Amino acid sequence: MTVLITGGAGYIGSHMVLALRDAGESVVVLDDLSTGFREAVPADVPLVVGDVADRALVLGLAATHAIDAVVHFAARISAPESVRDPFGYYAANTAKTTSLLAALTDAGVRRVIFSSTAAVYGLAPPTPTSETAPTDPASPYGASKLMSERVLRDGAAAHGLSYVALRYFNVAGADHQLRSGQRSPGASNLITVATRAALGLNEGLSIFGTDLPTPDGTGVRDYIHVSDLAEAHLAALRHLRDGGASQTLNCGYGWGYSVRQVVEAVRRVSGNEFPVTERPPRDGDPYVSVADASLIQDILGWRPQRADLDLIVGDALRWEQFWWSDEARRSWLSSGRA
Repeated sequence: MTVLITGGAGYIGSHMVLALRDAGESVVVLDDLSTGFREAVPADVPLVVGDVADRALVLGLAATHAIDAVVHFAARISAPESVRDPFGYYAANTAKTTSLLAALTDAGVRRVIFSSTAAVYGLAPPTPTSETAPTDPASPYGASKLMSERVLRDGAAAHGLSYVALRYFNVAGADHQLRSGQRSPGASNLITVATRAALGLNEGLSIFGTDLPTPDGTGVRDYIHVSDLAEAHLAALRHLRDGGASQTLNCGYGWGYSVRQVVEAVRRVSGNEFPVTERPPRDGDPYVSVADASLIQDILGWRPQRADLDLIVGDALRWEQFWWSDEARRSWLSSGRA
């Protein structure tokens, strides 16, 4: 049997491909390459370039590759951008997810692992945030993911879908063997931007919000290593294959770091200073986002192996040094041919 990975040429999806291959699974990737990269997919993994909402394509893939489970990453993911482009986010995230699930149902594929987000909880959720906390998204991004969760739940009730929706907190780091990492020149997650600033690839770092209701005035986030996140998806796949019930679970470590603490960690690990500019907070960004991660550990038996900020920063830094070390690669990426 084969696992279909939508968005498998992207940052998180490519790490999931590696985790599945390492576990001996057969994998096929579906990605439109709007933000993904061909070279993020190993040469021995089939890459189909196309749209997850293309019904005929999904039905054909399900039949040709004997797909028994889908891990659905394909989405737009920027909360501030979604505030400016709500229609685009609802179309890309909720409408296309609905189309994908309808095609999978007709193809007889019943196991789905869905990439959701802690953004469903809004600007100021209780801390740490459990799965029973009120959902009050502050951005169309968070709302589009919450709506997709509802589509999954209703699909399970009507058509027997079995799913695990993982609400990610802040994903960072890179594969320790340097097989994958954050490739996008425009990546906006803090640890990537800060490590690039430390290497002189960015002109410093901007902190958005310095008078927030937090201990040092900057946002606090629960940072999870991308490889730990991939292993959480593997645990979810085992759960579904063993007949486990559908679940919606937080995926984080259970503690957070402020933006200033991350800046200091990057300076410490890299040994480099870099300028920091203070700016107003961005629309749609929560003040504090820290998971209550007890349920995922109880239900899936998942135990993170990389829950250390300096380790996450170190892997991200090593990846950036590797990825940007070749001047030709820089020119290729900046040209828009990626």
